[in-house]
Amino acid sequence: MKIYICCSKHLYHHISTIKEELEKRGHIITLPNSYDNPLQEEKIKEQSKEAHIKFKSLMLKIQGEKVKQNEAVVILNFEKKGQQNYIGGATFLEIFKAFELGKKIFLINPIPDNIFKDELIGMNPVILNKDLSKIF
Repeated sequence: MKIYICCSKHLYHHISTIKEELEKRGHIITLPNSYDNPLQEEKIKEQSKEAHIKFKSLMLKIQGEKVKQNEAVVILNFEKKGQQNYIGGATFLEIFKAFELGKKIFLINPIPDNIFKDELIGMNPVILNKDLSKIF
């Protein structure tokens, strides 16, 4: 299956292990935007508001295309700065795009107790509980 891995840029350090395991299982993996330079956005924010708007807009369009080009999204919702099973705004948008397009949605951990909880429940993702063998 073609899978797009999604998560906060602050969780990118988890990706290589997950990617390797999914590839061993025969899946084709698409990596998130700025994977090779996770702090790129922070540097662009320092340039100007206009530069940041342009960058963020482009990243949102690219992530939408990545969702379209894959059969599923795997969300790496690990703990971030004390928030359990973290899902931020950009990742939520990727999940919603996958839902909208009828793609499979997998969460590595349970749905977080955050502002998106009800919407995430409504999108009915498969909760993996860190077990990648549940990806079908």
